[in-house]
Amino acid sequence: MRIIRLIETHFWVVLLAGIILGLWPPVDFDAPPVVPKLLLGMMLFTAFLKIDALEIIESMKNFRLISWITFVYMVLIPLAFYFTALIFDRESAVAMLLLTSMPAGVSSPVLTDIARGNIALSMSLAIITQLIAPFTVPFLFFILDVSSVDINELLILKDIAILVFIPMIASQGIKKFLPRTVEKSQKFFTSFNVLILFSFVYITISSQREVILGNPAGVIWKLAALYLVFILLHVIGYFSCPRQSRESRIAVAVGSAYMNNGLAIVLAVSYFSPSILVLMVLSEFPWNTLLAPFKKVMQRAGNPNHK
Repeated sequence: MRIIRLIETHFWVVLLAGIILGLWPPVDFDAPPVVPKLLLGMMLFTAFLKIDALEIIESMKNFRLISWITFVYMVLIPLAFYFTALIFDRESAVAMLLLTSMPAGVSSPVLTDIARGNIALSMSLAIITQLIAPFTVPFLFFILDVSSVDINELLILKDIAILVFIPMIASQGIKKFLPRTVEKSQKFFTSFNVLILFSFVYITISSQREVILGNPAGVIWKLAALYLVFILLHVIGYFSCPRQSRESRIAVAVGSAYMNNGLAIVLAVSYFSPSILVLMVLSEFPWNTLLAPFKKVMQRAGNPNHK
């Protein structure tokens, strides 16, 4: 039990270890392309075991708010970042479209809890965006006619649907038929997911090790751009619903910035160029390091006399 608590409390150390091992040349492991998909499916499965998706959807009271935030997440933000990045580079624009069109991460309710936000709203947004992502992501690529990238929107729809719906349906079925088993094992879910995420980070980073280490200056510039993107996502999310409570705005900001980038990595492996895959992999850095500064900023904003 002590090991479980250590993993949950210091999860960032585990994830950092995955990044370091992935970049360490002596460690060599060439995983088949299907492995990241399986790991992502396992993460989604255990995350959905902790959420009753149907109850959350049925309990949503503010339909207008949920609809607006979902539209901002899944349509407005991806289009805004795509056309902004298009000024500089078309491939970067495609990368931004892929990353920012991803649904809110299933771990966003946990991150919202850490940041003292509205957990119920965060759960609703995570579920809704996961459900509509199989349709909105290929739709965005279709209407923008990204001809410079050889992709099949229907295959993307199929992959996202399989990766999202199968773990969700399987988890809810197991919860229904084995409720006591799920309840007893819930204390292990978070640490188990951290270890899966460690494996996912290690495999994805190591797959692009030569590219990352071969051009450190280029990687630094890409990381700087990604940190700027993630900071902007926090800001856009927080100010997209100004009439809501501070807790709700924190939940929206977390959902906006902590998207399911694991899904973006899996899609990049199958359908996009290596340079886009590298950007998706590098997004792990801001994803795993910006929550603590965001929490401190929110604490200071909520308490102007805080020193």
